Amino acid sequence: MSLPCFGLRVLEFSHTIMGPCAGMVLADLGADVVKVEAAPDGDATRRLPGFAGGFFPFFNRNKRSLAVDLKSVRGRELVRELARSADVVIENYAPGTMDRLGVGFEALKAANPRLVYLALKGFLSGPYESRPALDEVVQFMSGLAYMTGPPGRPLRAGASIVDILGGSFGVIGVLAALRAREQSGRGQLVKASLFESAVLLMGTHMAGTAVTGEPMPPMPVRRGAWAIYEPFDTADGEQLFLAITSDNQWRRFCGAFARPDLLADARLKDNNERVKARAWLLPLVAGMVKPFTKGQLIDILEENAIPWAPVARPEDLFDDPHLNSGGKLVDAVLASGAHTKLPALPLELDGAALGLRRQAPRLGEHTAELLAEAEVSEAEILELAKEGVIVLG
Repeated sequence: MSLPCFGLRVLEFSHTIMGPCAGMVLADLGADVVKVEAAPDGDATRRLPGFAGGFFPFFNRNKRSLAVDLKSVRGRELVRELARSADVVIENYAPGTMDRLGVGFEALKAANPRLVYLALKGFLSGPYESRPALDEVVQFMSGLAYMTGPPGRPLRAGASIVDILGGSFGVIGVLAALRAREQSGRGQLVKASLFESAVLLMGTHMAGTAVTGEPMPPMPVRRGAWAIYEPFDTADGEQLFLAITSDNQWRRFCGAFARPDLLADARLKDNNERVKARAWLLPLVAGMVKPFTKGQLIDILEENAIPWAPVARPEDLFDDPHLNSGGKLVDAVLASGAHTKLPALPLELDGAALGLRRQAPRLGEHTAELLAEAEVSEAEILELAKEGVIVLG
C-alpha cells in the first residue's frame, strides 16, 4: 500500500515488449495491472523461441491475467464492464485493431469518461501513423543503426531499447494525464511511439551536426570528446574499458603508472590536446596497461578513482555483487518452474527498491478472480469458460 501507484487499476491489451514494458513499470510502482489476453491461446510472446523466450517472464511480472475472446459479443461486454472501474488502458496493437474489436478509446471513454487511454504505436500522428513498425525498423529509420555500427555496416543496438524507451515515455504520459485528471475530472488519449522515441535518441547527434556543420560519423569512428575512452587488453587475455575524461583523472593515471614524463608533455596538457594526440597516445596507453592482469589493473584504477568497466556479458550480471545487493535483482520463476534472477525497475523510492509481488501469470490465472470482482456469478463464469469466451488458468 505504500507504493505510489497503489489503487490504480490498469487494463493492458498488449504483446511483445512496448506495451508489456509500460504495464510492468506501472505494476512495479504498485498499480493493479490486468493483462487482457486473447482466448484461447493468450499472448503469443509466451511461445516465442530463442532469445525472445525471455520476453514474457520479464515484462509481465506483478500482473494478473484475464483471458477473454474479444471477438465474441460477451467478451467485449466483459471488457467494457471492467473498463468502467479502470483508471488506465494500455494497448500496443496495430492501428485500428482496438476500434475494430469495439474496445478503442471512444468506446471505452463512453463507458468511463475518467479513463486515461495509452496507445503505443509505431508513429505519432502524421503521414506515417498507419505504418506498421518494430523496434529494429525504427532503429534503422531514425539513424540509430547507422550510428551504432561501423561505416557501411549499420547495426541494431544490443537490446530492444526503443520498445523499452517508448513504453517508458508512455508511462510518463499516463502519469501526466492522471495528474491532469485530478484537475479536470476527465481522462484523455495519450500516444507514445517507437519512431519518435528513437529520434529523441538522435537529438544530440542532430544538435552536433547543427553545431559543427558536419554530418555525424558512426560512433565506432566518431571524433571523440575524450582522449582515453576505450577497451584495453590485459595480460591475462581479458579486456577493461578505461575512461579518462578530466585533467585530474589524467594526473592520477600518470601518477599511478609512474609516468611523470607524460604529465609534463605539453602535447598532453589538457583533454582537448590529448584528443588531438589520440593516434599515438592510445597505443602508448595500451602498452602501459597490457603488462597487468585484469585484477591488478582494477586495483590500480580503483585506488586512483579512475572510471573503468569490465566488458561484461548478460550472463555475468547474475553474480554481480552490486546487483545482488538491495533488491536490484528479483527472484523470478519461469514457466518451466526454474528460478532465475531478473532486473528490478531501476529506481529507489525513499531508499527502497521496487520488488516483486506476483510472478508472471499463467494464461487466465486470474480470470475467475477478476470476473468475480466484477460481480459475474460463478455459474456464468463456468458457462463462459465452457463456451470458450474465457479461459480459466
